Amino acid sequence: MAPSPASPTSRAPLAQRLRRFAGPAAGLLLFAAALWALQHTLAGFHYRDAVAYMRGMPLARVLGALGLALAAYAVLTLSDTLGLRYAGRPLPYHKTALASFLACVFAHNVGLLSLGGGVLRFRFYGAWGLSTIECARVVAFVGSGFWLGLCTLGGLLFLYEPVAIPSLLGLPLRDVRPLGAILLLLSAAYLVASVVRKKPITIREWEFPLPPVALSLGQIAVSAIDWTLTAGALFWLLPPAAGVAFGAFFAAFVLATLAGVVSHVPGGLGVFESVMLWFLASSMSAPQALGALVLFRVAYYLLPLALGALLLGAWEAAERRAALKKAAEAVGPWLPILVPHVFAFAVFAGGALLVLSGATPPVSARLAWLQDLVTLPVIEASHFLASLVGFGLLVLAWGLQRRLDAAYHLAVASIATGIVLSLLKGFDWEEALALAVVLAALIPCRSAFHRKASLLHQPFTPGSLAAIAVVLGGSAWLGLFAYRHAEANTEMWWQFALDRDAPRAARAAVGVLGAAVIVAFARLLRPARPAPPLPDAAALDRAAGVVRASPESSAALALLGDKALLFDEPGTAFLMYGVEGRSWVALGDPVGPEEARGDLAWRFRELCDRAGAWPVFYQVRAQNLPLYVDLGLSLLKVGEEARVPLATFALEGKSRKTLRQAARKIEDQGFEFEVVPADGATALMPMLRQVSDAWLGEKKVREKGFSIGCFHEGYLARFPVAVVRKDGVPWAFANVWEGGGKEELSVDLMRYRPGAPSGMMDFLFAKLMLWGKAQGFRWFSLGMAPLSGLEDRALAPLWNRVGSLVYRHAEHFYNFQGVRRYKDKFDPDWTPRYLASPGGLALPRILANIAALISGGLRGVFAR
Repeated sequence: MAPSPASPTSRAPLAQRLRRFAGPAAGLLLFAAALWALQHTLAGFHYRDAVAYMRGMPLARVLGALGLALAAYAVLTLSDTLGLRYAGRPLPYHKTALASFLACVFAHNVGLLSLGGGVLRFRFYGAWGLSTIECARVVAFVGSGFWLGLCTLGGLLFLYEPVAIPSLLGLPLRDVRPLGAILLLLSAAYLVASVVRKKPITIREWEFPLPPVALSLGQIAVSAIDWTLTAGALFWLLPPAAGVAFGAFFAAFVLATLAGVVSHVPGGLGVFESVMLWFLASSMSAPQALGALVLFRVAYYLLPLALGALLLGAWEAAERRAALKKAAEAVGPWLPILVPHVFAFAVFAGGALLVLSGATPPVSARLAWLQDLVTLPVIEASHFLASLVGFGLLVLAWGLQRRLDAAYHLAVASIATGIVLSLLKGFDWEEALALAVVLAALIPCRSAFHRKASLLHQPFTPGSLAAIAVVLGGSAWLGLFAYRHAEANTEMWWQFALDRDAPRAARAAVGVLGAAVIVAFARLLRPARPAPPLPDAAALDRAAGVVRASPESSAALALLGDKALLFDEPGTAFLMYGVEGRSWVALGDPVGPEEARGDLAWRFRELCDRAGAWPVFYQVRAQNLPLYVDLGLSLLKVGEEARVPLATFALEGKSRKTLRQAARKIEDQGFEFEVVPADGATALMPMLRQVSDAWLGEKKVREKGFSIGCFHEGYLARFPVAVVRKDGVPWAFANVWEGGGKEELSVDLMRYRPGAPSGMMDFLFAKLMLWGKAQGFRWFSLGMAPLSGLEDRALAPLWNRVGSLVYRHAEHFYNFQGVRRYKDKFDPDWTPRYLASPGGLALPRILANIAALISGGLRGVFAR
């Protein structure tokens, strides 16, 4: 029997938890260092000076900067066009432009080195017919183009305009010339390699041939134009009288971008600004430079993000239109994966906007005008509540990413409330407009947020906690900077007046901090979740009802009793899983109605997150793969299942000659086949146990578990039993799994006495298939042939090549090829089965854990 899944603790070891927090903690430290540098640079200046510069900016210059930013995004679509040509799969430009724009907007806002852009490209291009390796090549081409253009352009600029390196970067260099030489050498090495290297480059499990020189030069050209337009957007916002030379400015811009990318802070926030402020300080006042940088963030990051959210929302709404049915069918399975992530970020950005707005002074003229319409208590209350709503949106964004319907409804209500409060607290119409854009895009996407799980019990990842900490820390810094010249004393907390902005901001900050502390304590004081228990008799009976309705016969493995069961709330669906080491392994797809599967898979993922475990789904079907990609898991093919179409199965015909002769030979010896109903199987158990014990003794094997049944009377008594007798004595048997709706028939435990005639298994299978055909079943499942169907081509993933090697040469441990050949004699249809799990270095341990679950421990993996 498999080991009890109740053995591990429900909390991750301290070392594992510390490793999970290491990356986000490093990012927070870099962000804090950037804030310290900004504070030092802006010492002696007033916040209102930067606001005055932004408000005095002519609209034509703001629109010009926005136009340059959008032009830069348009140029980046050419990078995807070249990447598709490199992959050998060009697409119509309107598809390329949509995928490129959304991927770039998401990647630029979350972080230039994040996987966001790559994930979106995989979703769109994969839905439009590109294979996994072709999508990977496009992503690699676009990513290498980013670095190739930055190295080439940065190298030339750094040599031509050797700007000094700010001391805050901590580099042992006086200026950027050595860095420029290194960047140019890297770029030249890439170009030379594209000419002389014929062997593909291997990155993890994929191989990538270097693009031709013409495409490499195209990468450089596209990237150079993109960076020029992006730098031009910021340059256009600087005061014309400053007299900043564009060449030196461009070099500083590239240096600041490099510093932001290396820092891993999303969008280089704070790090980019610190470097640019240091460079611009000699040409203009710090408030002017800061105002230009803020407007640049809006033009290049926030407004394109809002446009991207609207595009995605419009696509979701258009999916239901008949005119776009074909396009919806192509992207539809992947669209629910994209929508929650994009809107989670958009809602998070809206919450950050409200929190940051609460830390800054309103426009005095608007306040004076607003006083004629509403009373001072309304203004004060609106300012305080707007910040709390903003913090609520930061938390709700995590629920949206997990597709919770409660998070969706609360986010819609909170954004609508935030719009009203933005107008009442200071008539911040720009803020209200940005929130309205997010709301308008979010409302049509209701169907993407369907999960009924509790919002209060969602685990936060270290990355999400770090993101919230960045917003709250940035808000605190902004408030201190904006009001550092205001008099601070204990009486300020109770000062309520139209011109008392500092007390108003301080009260809002304390309210947000208090809300954060309450949420933190609520989560810290939450009781630890106990280890998953094995099901009792009542739970097994409950699962049996779901199994009887399931068209997939393998759902019956839940009744073995060696796996924990996770039910949905109505009890109409469940997920079975075992625990070995750090791996929590769900066997197969969730069992039950299709609409309940996604919620169960997400609940299982959350259980694993809370326990610091790896969520693993073993032997899942191809039609459910989008669900596991949505969970953020990697996919590996682990074999193929043999399914015989019973409507065409017969023993007649030339192709069945061997099978027909074997069956007649056994019948001529006096053996008879019978299917005994479940209510009559109990009486047979003593004789069936004799057959089973003799079979185990002859094979010198022990009972397995998890994905393979064992002789357990309570388990076997739940099913019909196919028996082969002679003179009334059972010689062979198999318990019969019957799928709901007569969709599928299969067997689990199949054993026979030593000395049984050769061909006994063929006889039992053939007779059972004919019986199933007579009963009206559509399919007979012969189970999975492990590792079969894996490609061994040069460009196949590493796992496929390793699995194919094991399939061919590991016959000493398992008869992989023999299993495939045996099942082929029944002319089955082969359908792939997959493993969905974390990838990378975790994969070998996960595979070992699965083997241990099946074999009853690691010892059983190597001992029969």
